[in-house]
Amino acid sequence: MPTVGVLLILNMGSVLGVGFEKVWLMQNTLNVTASEVISTYTYRIRILDNQFSYSTAIGLFNSIINFFFLVLANSIAKRTSNTSIF
Repeated sequence: MPTVGVLLILNMGSVLGVGFEKVWLMQNTLNVTASEVISTYTYRIRILDNQFSYSTAIGLFNSIINFFFLVLANSIAKRTSNTSIF
C-alpha cells in the first residue's frame, strides 16, 4: 500500500502532461479546434505567434496547477495511509 501511495503522489505531479509529440503529429486543419491541449497551444503561441511572455505565463500556470495536485495528493495520502513524500 505505501508503494501505491508514493506512485500516486509522483504521477499527480504530471497529470496535465499529455505528451506533446503525439498530439502535435495527429493534428491537422480539420481537427485542430477539438484536439488543442495546453502544450500544443503554448507551442503555437510561442513559435508561430512570437508571444514569448504569454507562453511563459501559460507554462508557469501549468506548473503551478501540477504542483497543487502534487501537494493535494501528498496530503491525502498522509491522512489515509500515513505515507507521504514530504
